[in-house]
Amino acid sequence: MIEVTTTVMPRNAIGRPRSVDELLAWVRAARLGPDPAEVRVASAFLTVHSTRHVGRNQLYRNEILSIRVGAGVGSCAFEPGERADHADAVDDCVGASIAELLDHPRRTVRIAGLDAYLAHARPHPDAGGFRARTSVVAGVSSLAKSQARAVGVIDLLPARTRTVLVIGVVNSLLAQLRRRGIDYIPCDLAGGVTEWGEPVRTRADTVLEPYDALLVTGMCLGNDSFDELLGHARSRRIPMVMFAQTGSAVLPWFVGSPGLTAVAAEPYPFFSLDGGPSLHYHYRGEELPCRG
Repeated sequence: MIEVTTTVMPRNAIGRPRSVDELLAWVRAARLGPDPAEVRVASAFLTVHSTRHVGRNQLYRNEILSIRVGAGVGSCAFEPGERADHADAVDDCVGASIAELLDHPRRTVRIAGLDAYLAHARPHPDAGGFRARTSVVAGVSSLAKSQARAVGVIDLLPARTRTVLVIGVVNSLLAQLRRRGIDYIPCDLAGGVTEWGEPVRTRADTVLEPYDALLVTGMCLGNDSFDELLGHARSRRIPMVMFAQTGSAVLPWFVGSPGLTAVAAEPYPFFSLDGGPSLHYHYRGEELPCRG
């Protein structure tokens, strides 16, 4: 992973939204860019891809709705089994205004539309009104790229982190935590086991073991658990770091508010879809000290 720029992120004069609904209200009111009723979608598409890195046993399958506005592409992953519904939603998106998509009955469409609008109005590396650190993630194989990505994501955790609740299991991230001697509690709606045979919890709210940081996938935007997780991090005063393909232009708007301390943003096309270098953007706010 090659670091391109390094900039400390100050607090933003615009302020920070406290929920996804509040950010949606800001966009509807044209606080962050052009009137969304005047911004129309150029194209929309589904990405369905599976990955099994050479030397790894686990298969990853991802299905994602993406929407393009100008030069920006916004994305939101959805659960397996919903592809037919989202194929129909693609036609709803094309030619529609962002204002229409923000009121779409399907949450995936609303999040992808919000992400596309913000990617267009406030593109990386300045999403959220701040300047990110831009990293080039490269490797001779999909596994090498995954490992390079993992180094950058785990670097965003506070230095004194001892145990992490990981929501959205990616084995390269777990491998990097193991390499650094950081304990973790894996949690994912898909359940199953990790590459090392560890059971994966399916509900974060049933975890009783102590942890001093959260590492969370951007997919929580699509399944409507982001606000709850952010509130949990705020109430417990522990740092939350996110790795985001879903909502990569959305989540930086929450960095610097209580709870969310950093985001590793990965806009489309994602690292596993391209054999060449991929650009990732790391947004960091004020860190909360680890408890204890």
